[in-house]
Amino acid sequence: MIRPRIAVIGAGKVGSALAILLRERGYTVSGVASRSYGSASDLGSRVGATACGSPEDAARGADLVFITTPDREIAAVSKRISDRGAVGPGQVVAHTSGAHPSDHLEGVRERGALAVSIHPLQSFADVETAMKNLPGSYFALEGDDGAMPAAQQVVADLGGRAFNIDARDKALYHAAACIASNYLVSLLHLSTGLYEKFGLSRKEAFQALLPLVQGTINNIQNVGPVQALTGPVARGDVTTIRGHLPALAGVGPEEDRLYRVLGRYTVRVAVEKGSIDGDQADMLLKQFGEDSWPSPAGSPGAGSSPFTKGRWPDSVNM
Repeated sequence: MIRPRIAVIGAGKVGSALAILLRERGYTVSGVASRSYGSASDLGSRVGATACGSPEDAARGADLVFITTPDREIAAVSKRISDRGAVGPGQVVAHTSGAHPSDHLEGVRERGALAVSIHPLQSFADVETAMKNLPGSYFALEGDDGAMPAAQQVVADLGGRAFNIDARDKALYHAAACIASNYLVSLLHLSTGLYEKFGLSRKEAFQALLPLVQGTINNIQNVGPVQALTGPVARGDVTTIRGHLPALAGVGPEEDRLYRVLGRYTVRVAVEKGSIDGDQADMLLKQFGEDSWPSPAGSPGAGSSPFTKGRWPDSVNM
């Protein structure tokens, strides 16, 4: 199969990892551009591509143009390469933002090129970890039908899995990803900080909590997030929750509020799991500062949660 010639505009973590991995898989990288010419030159040397002084120089001659700049720069870069005639019919322009739809590629369609967003559902600390994490990841695709074969081929060549979403769903899709990844980091920062209150360093706290976190992830992978729920809320243990609250309040109002909000949401999960009934849910919610369980007529029992939308499969490979 003849693979498209690609250009990469933005030699950061994602752009560099894409260029290197796709080069290894038989793609020709025709041009690289970045805010820093030094970064473009370094990546160009690594993938055998021309380091260009402008985005439009990199885009010319490429079949597939990746704009991997920060989100705030995507529209301006796409408008620039469009206004300067660097893209046109027969070309596909892609950005890798999770938050923005393909419409963010300003001017591309007016020039006759196709627009698509290809977002890897993954987090990247640096280029090397990005290269390790991209293969096997899921990618959300959104954009022109004519651009989908090229996008799907890229994902397949990276060893990833693709799914399509609508442009109107991008914000919700990205918010969910932020919760799963970014807010997990924040939760671990919170929990390790609490351990500092009784003498452990944050590093020691992380080492102590890491096996618990890894075990929880393993449980979620095996049985799904609902059945993996354990702990006092899942048991309906009001007494234990009651003991937590003064301790959290003593740390600070923000920590106390966050614990209560997460606790209220966890009650929903426990009801969906069927490990507590409506009466237990009401008692827990009162501890967390909510007056009553938001259920339809009659208290929800095992398996009858108003939040249930389908059973998690017995085993999930993620």
